[in-house]
Amino acid sequence: MLFPDPGTLAVFAAAAIALLVIPGPAVLYIVAQSIEHGRGAGLVSMLGVQVGGLVHVFAAALGLSALLLQSATAFNIVKFAGAAYLIFLGLRKLLSRERFETTGERPPRRLNRLFAQGIVVNVLNPKTALFFLAIFPQFIDPDLGSYVVQSLALGAVFLVLATIFNG
Repeated sequence: MLFPDPGTLAVFAAAAIALLVIPGPAVLYIVAQSIEHGRGAGLVSMLGVQVGGLVHVFAAALGLSALLLQSATAFNIVKFAGAAYLIFLGLRKLLSRERFETTGERPPRRLNRLFAQGIVVNVLNPKTALFFLAIFPQFIDPDLGSYVVQSLALGAVFLVLATIFNG
């Protein structure tokens, strides 16, 4: 059996939704790209963020999340690296020499770059990391079988919900 009972799955979904409705770095990144470059750029940014979420799912499935949880130093490195990356993106934007015509049109942004930045933003997102470190493992039931399979199944549920809410 891959999934916990329906009641536990509902509680997991509620916990995931609670995380997703509270704006964090990933949501702010998606919104900023959508406002600045349009809906398409926002969707590409969101897909990058979801791939970053997939990194968290695989890390949880492989037990890397448990290792990070055991090491406050490693967790702080991830947390501060995420903050530093967001500061870097903001400063680069503020200091850029891009100038816009009086028409208000913005130059097109390379979508692969938005996608890649979305991945990095979510991989280094402390809010997502905390969910996979502290909350996610509580929904794994050793009596149901493989930890890896359960992690991947619950991770898929999380990513579907994240795609719906962030999209």
